[in-house]
This record gives sequence, structure tokens and C-alpha cells, in this order.
Amino acid sequence: MKEGDRVPQFRLSDGSGRQWTNGDFEGRWLVLFFYSKDNTSG
Repeated sequence: MKEGDRVPQFRLSDGSGRQWTNGDFEGRWLVLFFYSKDNTSG
């Protein structure tokens, strides 16, 4: 993917267990940030 591409379909849960899909953000800018597990070398 590159900047400006549309986000593919996804379903993710947050820290409180709420499920989110890309449809929840339709019509708005969205930044997804992924990181490795805490306290790892990644």
C-alpha cells in the first residue's frame, strides 16, 4: 500500500474489547499504527 490508498476491509478490537471496522470511519481520515508487543526489540 501507499499513501492515499483506500484501507482494505478490517475488523479490530481495542483495549476494552470494542470491535471496530473500516465502516466506522467512513468519510473520515484514518491512521492505523501497528507496533510489536511492549518490551520487545521490535
